[in-house]
Amino acid sequence: KVCFCDTNGELGTKTLSELQSKYGEGNAMFQTCDVSLQQPMENLFKKVKETFGCLDIVCNNAGIGGEVYPLWEKTIDVNLKGTTRGTLLALEHMRTDKGGKGGVIINISSAAGLNVNPLSPVYSATKAGIIALTRSLAMNSEVKSAGVRLNVVCPAFVDTDLIKEINDDNCLDVQKASKFIEMIGVVSKEVVVDCFMELVRDVNQNGAVVKCSKMDGTQYTSIEVKPVT
Repeated sequence: KVCFCDTNGELGTKTLSELQSKYGEGNAMFQTCDVSLQQPMENLFKKVKETFGCLDIVCNNAGIGGEVYPLWEKTIDVNLKGTTRGTLLALEHMRTDKGGKGGVIINISSAAGLNVNPLSPVYSATKAGIIALTRSLAMNSEVKSAGVRLNVVCPAFVDTDLIKEINDDNCLDVQKASKFIEMIGVVSKEVVVDCFMELVRDVNQNGAVVKCSKMDGTQYTSIEVKPVT
């Protein structure tokens, strides 16, 4: 059973119809929702729990790009605040010490969050924040004892509308970005999905940071963890 949300109601309804046709009407649900807004997100999680009974897996995947005002503020609202909002709400519903059954949260960041990205610094900052958020919560002893795992996927350029819509609003140098994409290559959505599913299935993975790209394939990234004193 799956519920997905998007601001694009028309596309969401079309996708819902396809899923219901393949898996049955009772196994898929769509809600129009803006992840940058608290109340709609709270309503979404409540609706899912009422409909399906519990949450086992949550994927925070919403992301946009914007490097000029006011788009850079919206980028932070959607990418970082939206993912934070979805993660914390998921924890509220999943934690065994709060009535949940445990589960796994997979956040979608970007290779831009692992590297210096002078072409899209605001976007890069939001994605770096997602990595820090995910790993910090994964290492929290209370979260671990409450039966929730958190991992993060960091794709490079993926075959989506985002890279097809590069312009002066979401990139500081369109020409350089286009050349960089050509050099790095574009990874298929299926590769990212496979990476996601691996982190869902492997119960030993908690706090994992996995990069996937056309050039290097799938790589588990090692980031030093220093104990808090």
